Order: sequence, then structure tokens, then C-alpha cells
Amino acid sequence: MNDQTLNGPDTPRGCPVAHGGAELIRLYGPEAATDPQAIYERLRKEHGSVAPVLLEGDVPAWLVLGYRDNRRVLDNPRQFSRDARIWRDWREGRVPETSPLVPMVGWRPDCVSQDGEPHRRLRGAVTDGLLAASSRGVRRHATYFANKQIDAFADAGRADLVADYADHLPMLVLTRILGLPAGEGRRLVESCAQVFKGGEDGLLHNERIMQILGELAQRKRTEPGSDFTTALLEHPAGLDDDEIVSHLRLVLIAAHTTTSNLLARVLELVLTDTARLSGLIGGQLTVSAVVEEVMWDTPPLAVLPGRFAASDLELGGHHIEEGDLLLLGLAPGNVDPEIRPADGVALQGNQSHLAFSSGPHECPGQSIGQSIIEIAVDVLLHRLTGLRLAVPPEELSSTASTWESRLDSLPVEFAVQDT
Repeated sequence: MNDQTLNGPDTPRGCPVAHGGAELIRLYGPEAATDPQAIYERLRKEHGSVAPVLLEGDVPAWLVLGYRDNRRVLDNPRQFSRDARIWRDWREGRVPETSPLVPMVGWRPDCVSQDGEPHRRLRGAVTDGLLAASSRGVRRHATYFANKQIDAFADAGRADLVADYADHLPMLVLTRILGLPAGEGRRLVESCAQVFKGGEDGLLHNERIMQILGELAQRKRTEPGSDFTTALLEHPAGLDDDEIVSHLRLVLIAAHTTTSNLLARVLELVLTDTARLSGLIGGQLTVSAVVEEVMWDTPPLAVLPGRFAASDLELGGHHIEEGDLLLLGLAPGNVDPEIRPADGVALQGNQSHLAFSSGPHECPGQSIGQSIIEIAVDVLLHRLTGLRLAVPPEELSSTASTWESRLDSLPVEFAVQDT
């Protein structure tokens, strides 16, 4: 048995492969970390729009690769539930509580893990809280922290726009939205990243996040403010303590990870294409248009966890059994040749990408993330004269986990302003 595949008699119990002897590809490990797109295309070629895969611990799942099949899963919660309590491998004890999959896939008392009326109740509280937060100066917070981050490297004439800017700016804005001190936000950047990377460190950092947010919720009970945490505590839906902390975690991890990753990719696209950079500086191109393009080609979440088959059914020509885990392939779905043929289709103004998910669980914080990115790019381009890549574009690299592919660094140079 090699590092990437399992065959025939080595296939684990509960594997979603109906045809014996089929090769199972792991969505983790060295190949997945360096070239996930190659894995997606290999799976598409071998299995079609839905493919059997293995996750950490050789836990079986189905990866949905086709655009239309992704839409079917996302838009039909009766067939494809978000409630991990029906996950067969979990119910039958093949996924331990110590699995690094649990923080990403397991059931929690939040709106993402619910369907129907429980989902509507919790989702309403989150949406109302985010709406209130977005009306209280998200763009002002983003402008303030963008300038603070740039101040730290503006006199050096060079920076890494991933480590020095994109990794931290969204979290600093989120700390204001949630009501956390900025110092906590800087520590939480690493913890969020580790949860997505998985492994034992992911579990430890998830516990750290829950502890910090639990303390925040307790503090806001006695010291309420104009923040998302207070909005959840005071919402008429009457969320209990576990629901409050779980939703703080959900917003923190999802919003930070997707926004920081998206910001890095937008900056990468702008700095590797002088026409786009000139268009932004000259006003012929908007940041939102660049964001839209990135959403199609390199969505901030490549794979979205997860859905669970509510009954036996057919999907993409495969027999899916009740309780099977399905993963939404947002990145492979967006480049599905059935909707994006080789000769290309115009994407400008087309917002039907999968990057924000869809259906009842579609991302509720899209406008906040968009605002942070627009401000971040605008402030950067106005503050730094002569901004350019410090390395050839082909030297830029990315590292992927099961769920995302992150730009490793974005070294730049720029003119130092006279003081």
C-alpha cells in the first residue's frame, strides 16, 4: 500500500466504493498539499462528477466534483442533511472523538449543523447579529487596521503581504466585530490556521479557540457592548451558552480563514498582472470585479464540509448510501468543463460561482468579507507607491490541506516615502 491509495482488500470498512478493487485517493498527504487540482482532475477522469476519497484516518467520503451535482447537494437539505449525527462512520464508532475531522465535520450546536426549523432559528440570530455588526463601521475598522498593518512595514520598502497583511487584517476586524481585544485576535490567527490544517495540533487549537470565546461570552454577559457577541446573547431566539460559543467559533474561523485567503489571492492576481494593477490604480477596474474572478478560479475554500445522505440515492452515477459523508468540491465544481469549456466563457458579472456555497446554508457574511477586502486593497494601493512583486510570479507557491489551498507568501517591494 503506497502513501496515496488503498486497494481491494485494504479498503476500510464503510468505504463508499461499490466497485471492488477501485483505487481510493487520499485528500491529505504530500500530493494533496502540493497539487490538489491534479487530484481533482484525476478523480474527475476516473469517476466522473462524484468520486470516492479518503480523509485523515482513512475515513471514507464522496467528493462532489461536478458543478450541477454540487448545486443539487447544496440546495436539497432533505436529501443531503448537514446533521452529522446521521454520519454512519461516526455512529458506528469508526471516527473517534479525537479525530482531526471532528472540528471540521462533526456536529455542533450551531446553525451549520442543523436543518429545518432549528436551522432557521439559529441562522436568524447569526444573520441579525452580523447585520447589526456590519452597520457599525466594518469599513471604518478595516481602514484603521489596514493602515496600522501597513505602518509596521511602510518604511522598510519590502513586505510579505501574506504574513504581514492578509493573515492578520481580517482577524483584527473580526475581533472588533466580536468584541475581543486586538491582542487576542493576533493569537487566534495561528489557531484558526491550525484547525484547517488538521492533525493533533488542530484539536488543541480548537480547544484554545473555544476557551477564549467562552470567556468572551461570560464577560459580555456582565459587560455588554455594540458587538456580535452581545447581539447573540440578547437575541429573542434565546440561544443557550453552548449555542453562543459555537456560533462565535463558527463566525471567527469561517470568516477569518476565507477572507484572509481570498485577500491573499486577490493581491496575488493583481500583482502578477500589470494590466489589472494599472486598472485598479487608474479606476478602470474595481476590486469587486477582481474578487469575482478569484471566486471562480481559486475560491477561498476549495472543499466544503460536509453533507450526509438522508437516505440511499443516486448521485453522479454512483450509489450513495444513507449516512455517507459528502464533501462539496467548490474549486473543482467551479472549473467543471460542463460549465467552463476549454474555449472559455465570460465570467465578468457572473456571480453563480460556488465559493459562497448556496441554498439554506449559503454564507451569511459575504458583504462583510467583501468590504474588508475592498478596503484592504484600496488602502494598500494608495499607501504604497511603485508596489511590485519582489520575485518572479512562477516562484510563488501554495500549500493545501483537505479544505483549502493557501498562498505561502507574497513578497513585494515598493518605494519608501520621504518623511
